[in-house]
Amino acid sequence: MTGDGARGGAVRVLVVDDHPVVRRGLRTMLEGETWVDGVVEAATCAEAVGIALTEPVGVVAMDVALPDGDGVEATRRIVQARPETRVLMVTMSDDEDVVGRSLRAGARGYVLKDTDPDVIVDALRTVAGGGLVLGPRIGPQVLTSLRRQPVELPPPFDRLTPRERDILRRLAAGDTNARIARHFGLSEKTVRNQLSAVFAKLGVADRVQAALLARDAGLTG
Repeated sequence: MTGDGARGGAVRVLVVDDHPVVRRGLRTMLEGETWVDGVVEAATCAEAVGIALTEPVGVVAMDVALPDGDGVEATRRIVQARPETRVLMVTMSDDEDVVGRSLRAGARGYVLKDTDPDVIVDALRTVAGGGLVLGPRIGPQVLTSLRRQPVELPPPFDRLTPRERDILRRLAAGDTNARIARHFGLSEKTVRNQLSAVFAKLGVADRVQAALLARDAGLTG
């Protein structure tokens, strides 16, 4: 988690919901947290995207049903433009299709609004720190379904081939070229060539920058 503009590693939280009572309730809870640098609010998709793209927001609490559109699509736009921004869906819908769409759009978690408020705050903190959270009533079958479907990666990672993504994941995990080569049954020269192509596509100069970018985008493991 990068924590742009935050004091001492704390992050700014954006709360997106069309109900003022929900926004204010969550704001009140969050403002007492030491890891929160500040709270901003949005009531529509347009407001949410506008704030997330122009202000230093570290984590977003995003509703799905908003007056001017779909919070899932707003999430996709935010994550594509700002891969370092984490999004937690906080909504009334427990529809597995919506959960799946949200996670494929780049959300790092999904909890229901009727979840205990303390649990929601803990989920936001976990997501802000780079973790993945599924609420207690979101079934594990959602993750199983996601594993069967291609993941839509944000730019520039969508330009990588499957093998290049696999190699980048190993790099982000701290593997040397020799270990990566052994893992995939490749020569070290092939790994070096593949990494050169990865660096060019990502617009980075070296393996450290590539690893940091991959970790910020959650492209690890």
